[in-house]
Amino acid sequence: MLNYSDMPLDRCSNVRKDPIWLKGQLSSQSVWLLVKNNETLFIKNTPQIKFLPYEKIAQLNLTNALFLGLNTKKNGVFALDVSTLDDTILTPIISGAEFMDIRKQGPLVDIKEGSIAALARGLCYWHATHRFCGRCGSKNHLVEAGHSRLCENERCKHPTFPRTDPAVIMVVTKTFADGIERCLLGRQAVWPTGMYSSLAGFVDPGETLEQAVAREVKEEAGIDVDDVTYVASQPWPFPSSIMLGFFAKATSEQINVDKDELDDAKWFSREDLANFGNWHDEGEHLKLPRTDSISRYLIEHWRTNP
Repeated sequence: MLNYSDMPLDRCSNVRKDPIWLKGQLSSQSVWLLVKNNETLFIKNTPQIKFLPYEKIAQLNLTNALFLGLNTKKNGVFALDVSTLDDTILTPIISGAEFMDIRKQGPLVDIKEGSIAALARGLCYWHATHRFCGRCGSKNHLVEAGHSRLCENERCKHPTFPRTDPAVIMVVTKTFADGIERCLLGRQAVWPTGMYSSLAGFVDPGETLEQAVAREVKEEAGIDVDDVTYVASQPWPFPSSIMLGFFAKATSEQINVDKDELDDAKWFSREDLANFGNWHDEGEHLKLPRTDSISRYLIEHWRTNP
């Protein structure tokens, strides 16, 4: 199972719009995740996410609480963005815990808890960056338990919903004249030295996913592809994407890198990849991407299934 993709909560999409029902979930049995400046609350010096009981946060302003769903005990699980909260108020509440980017803990985080925390972070980011109506520019406010915002201009009243940007990510393969199958990986200049990863890009309007795969590979590496096959998807709310993973077959082999897109791209065999390190390793040797990413999943899937 891919990280951030095993959501254990019942999102209660049909009933969370009911203010009376929602108020009932704000009980002493509710569970809370705090987010500050896009960082998640962890128990100090551990990869364990800190879920707070209602009594810990009851004195705070909960107007902008975000309902995430019901857990297996049928208790409401909420997120609250505390980015603007003064440390003198926050410090006693989070005693023994610290805020951290969830991606720093990555695969060490329990996959179900990580999925909840990723949803919380994604929703908090969306609310923080959509405080005004995109149609008329007026202020809007949170509605539907945090899953929509509504324009306050009476002549507009435009609703806005959390957005997810589709992005394709692909391992392109080709069997060369020497009989060895290789995959195409690229790297961006800002990545750790030596790290190579699957090619990826956002889907354009009016474009199928298969067309997006072919276009991105051609634009970034100058390689033509066909036989585009879907493999798996991964929520990536950092801040607002869904990664759609594919395999594709190359029909050309001469790489022509677009330097505006990539710093480099190369063909690698399975034997080559077996000698790669990990993205966080020190040194200038070749490295694979982080283990909590679908990119790593696709590469390992190909490498171990000749």
